[in-house]
Amino acid sequence: MPTIRTFLVRPSIPAPLKPLEELARNLWWCWNHGAIDLFMRLDRDLWDQCDHGPLKMLARASQAQLEVAAQDEGFLSQLEGVHKSFRAYMDGAATSWFARHAQAGAPAAGAKLPAEAWPQSRIAYFSAEFGLTESVPVYSGGLGVLAGDHIKSASDLGLPLVGVSLLYREAFHQYLNADGWQQDIHPETDLATLPVTLLRDAKGNPIKVRCELPGRPLWVQSWRLDVGRVPLILLDVDLPENSAEDRKIDDRLYGGDIEMRLQQEILLGIGGMRVLHALGLAPAVCHMNEGHSAFLALERTRMLQREMGLNFREAAELSAAGNVFTTHTPVPAGNDRFQPDLMERYFEPFWRELGLTRQEFLALGREDATSDSESFCMTVLALKLAARSNAVAKLHATVSRRMWRRVYPGAPDHEVPVAAITNGVHQRSYLSSDMRRLFDRYLGPRWITDPDEPATWERVMRIPAEELWRTHERRRDETVAFARARLRSQLERRGGARRDIDAAAEVLDPRALTFGFARRFATYKRASMVLRDPARLARLVGNPQRPVQFIFAGKAHQKDEPGKEIIRKLVHLAAQPEFRNRIVFVEDYDINVARMLVQGVDVWMNTPARPYEASGTSGMKAVVNGAIHASILDGWWAEAYEPDLGWAVGNGEEYADRDVGDRIESEALYHLLETEIVPLFYDRGKDGLPRGWIDMMKESIRKLAPVFNTHRMVREYFERSYGPSGKQMHRLAAERGARARALAAYRARVAAEWPRVTVRRVEPASRDVLVGQPLHVTAAVSLGGLSPADVSVELFHGPVDVHGNMVDGVAAPMKSVGRGPDEAFVFDGEIASSASGWQGFGVRVLPRHEDLASPFGTVPVCWG
Repeated sequence: MPTIRTFLVRPSIPAPLKPLEELARNLWWCWNHGAIDLFMRLDRDLWDQCDHGPLKMLARASQAQLEVAAQDEGFLSQLEGVHKSFRAYMDGAATSWFARHAQAGAPAAGAKLPAEAWPQSRIAYFSAEFGLTESVPVYSGGLGVLAGDHIKSASDLGLPLVGVSLLYREAFHQYLNADGWQQDIHPETDLATLPVTLLRDAKGNPIKVRCELPGRPLWVQSWRLDVGRVPLILLDVDLPENSAEDRKIDDRLYGGDIEMRLQQEILLGIGGMRVLHALGLAPAVCHMNEGHSAFLALERTRMLQREMGLNFREAAELSAAGNVFTTHTPVPAGNDRFQPDLMERYFEPFWRELGLTRQEFLALGREDATSDSESFCMTVLALKLAARSNAVAKLHATVSRRMWRRVYPGAPDHEVPVAAITNGVHQRSYLSSDMRRLFDRYLGPRWITDPDEPATWERVMRIPAEELWRTHERRRDETVAFARARLRSQLERRGGARRDIDAAAEVLDPRALTFGFARRFATYKRASMVLRDPARLARLVGNPQRPVQFIFAGKAHQKDEPGKEIIRKLVHLAAQPEFRNRIVFVEDYDINVARMLVQGVDVWMNTPARPYEASGTSGMKAVVNGAIHASILDGWWAEAYEPDLGWAVGNGEEYADRDVGDRIESEALYHLLETEIVPLFYDRGKDGLPRGWIDMMKESIRKLAPVFNTHRMVREYFERSYGPSGKQMHRLAAERGARARALAAYRARVAAEWPRVTVRRVEPASRDVLVGQPLHVTAAVSLGGLSPADVSVELFHGPVDVHGNMVDGVAAPMKSVGRGPDEAFVFDGEIASSASGWQGFGVRVLPRHEDLASPFGTVPVCWG
């Protein structure tokens, strides 16, 4: 076969249409309806065929089409308006929230100031996936969509943030065979259709960095994807310098075996840090979105050792000060773990360069640092090398603290240092154009610029009931039409009978109460809960006066056979005569399918087994579109639910026996449907409006929209994590890391002396006090070679239950008042007795240092 030489043919864009190319190369378009309308106007059918990818559409558009558009005054006028909006947005960093509300002198995104000009001048946000739009397939599920929403809001707010991920070459698509069994296909992505730019040096050569794999280098190049004002750097190893096997490392998201997972995480964490430095984008703060990127903390430590002449402990203090970690997984099996021998094969040269022994290195990823056999956990590594860690909902934080308490020996569960920053959604990315126009008319522009301002959403109550309902009904019409079209194409693809294909045009009723359920088909998410009693379900969907219908969508993980079986059973049930027109499964769930469902269903249903849903953001997207949420009290709904906003399935119970829980909660769901949800929807006045339902829609939007959005979430990250982390990093780095050195020395001294720290005596002044009368307590504490200034001695107190266990204890400081006759230090403190009943207390000793991010984790808590 002759040698094939390739060349690229680009569309010849007429001069008047040149701004289209600029718009197509920045994902700003995907959350701006004016830009989307512009591309759709060029060719609606081609837009859909190209998976809503502007570059792909421009490449496929005929020259004749482009020439016609270039002569169309209406199109050119619309193009001019959209392009002006885009340029104003890109040039508006100086007036963004960050510029207005962050510290004076802080550079906004895109400003030409060096990184060292301000401690928080650059935040690097690492995630294994980013769900931005369906035409850029570098995401899998909720984690990626959350990351995509995070950087969209960071762009809107003007944060100086850069994203880091991998450029996956193969997407994950789903189709069902004739038996309803999920089939996985992985088409290769054509980079020419993605708005990515290969990053090059001043001479035009691709910028490459080197990582180390066992016995060989791994060369990495990078691509830039612009997301509004935020650059997303995508790492790529498909290079001729790498072996054929190594070039496949980033083929598929979460693909391959456990060793390939380790290779991907080395690429993301270590390769990502090296690429940022090679690009001149060294960050002050690194945010690890889940543990996949936790190796960045090790690489950052190694870099600081070299740059500042620090030892590992000193550099780790400095690195950790600027590291932020978010955990998303409340299931132990969902946290990546690698066996010690695999870690040794990949990291022995690395830990030697760090100056660590094998045991010291492996201890960084172990809950029990003294274990010789425990596997190496990425979540543990992130917790130990990040000064600030958080979960993604209040309940999830409680679960996470319980999961990881062994990392912080002696700490009460509620004091384990994992905070809660509840997830949100980037509302404009999922809001229908109909609802957007309604909000523009009645809420004004601040719902866009300040979506977390409650006063703005109070104006939802001004929207006339008739207008809100007709708008929602139009959206339901479009969702039903979408589901019908997808079902028809699914049946055609799998060779369905002609009568079934023709009947697809009549499934679902545009006026029936419509439920949506779309998410990953993991067993704990319990997609089949509403299907548990087919006879009862048939009565619900078959009621001619009050019909009910369900639209399902979702993928099972490629290796999740039980999840695939749930889909198969669902599809078989939907094919039965009594359900054929009332239950539809939409294949190949992606951002577009999610958008179409959340925009038009009446109820968004979520039925996870509590407490395994970390947050769950799909319901937030539905709420802002006017859908009402019905869910188990798990994830975000556990903190959002109020009786006038939606429905709770159960009362937040947790069941040791999963089958028992499934049976009880499915019964609760059916009862809710029959006695509350269906009657409320069909309770109509003479005008045909369900007034009670509309009132709940308004209350839901009014109260939930200003809270569960990523503008609020990103601001919270900045105020609670990024800002303090950047300042602390700057503080510890001053004078070539003087404070980092001192902090590391303090930790070493405390660790050496801690075995000699004991609480010798505890003497309460009384065992019977009146309400309002304080209890005085004296404690004698031996501190070994430490002084009272090195520690905090505290009274930990609270009510006790019938078993004698303290409930929700709180700490009160004790003061050093000198030495006792036995040379122990004496500490005095008081407990305020504000309520009657049995109370308990204990005395504990913790390390104390002004630069210590948390007193827990350095040494075990010393309890008296």
